[in-house]
Amino acid sequence: MNGLYTILLLLVSNVFMTLAWYLHLRLSQTGVSSNWPLIGVIVFSWAIAFVEYCLMIPANRIGYIGNGGPFSLMQLKVIQEVISLIIFCVIANILFQGQQLQWNHMAAFICLVMAVYFVFR
Repeated sequence: MNGLYTILLLLVSNVFMTLAWYLHLRLSQTGVSSNWPLIGVIVFSWAIAFVEYCLMIPANRIGYIGNGGPFSLMQLKVIQEVISLIIFCVIANILFQGQQLQWNHMAAFICLVMAVYFVFR
């Protein structure tokens, strides 16, 4: 059960982190934040990232084998990276609809899936 909780928390936390990193770009394109000073954009992003940390830290604590979870440190990191890229692709296509996935993106994703396979062997 800890493994499932870990993955669910990582999924949600990565949604917040991706929004923290890239939502301000979309808001700038639409004119909402185009006049914000850089410090305002940083504070806006940090506020979103705070939620990400509130989810990511428990995910790692619950999932880490040293705390009774099912995953090693390496496994947690590879899982997080794969989830991060999946979430990024989904959100990028929602926020920035002109972005297209190319064959090289798919090849990179296959390499990540292979990394998950090898880290769990």
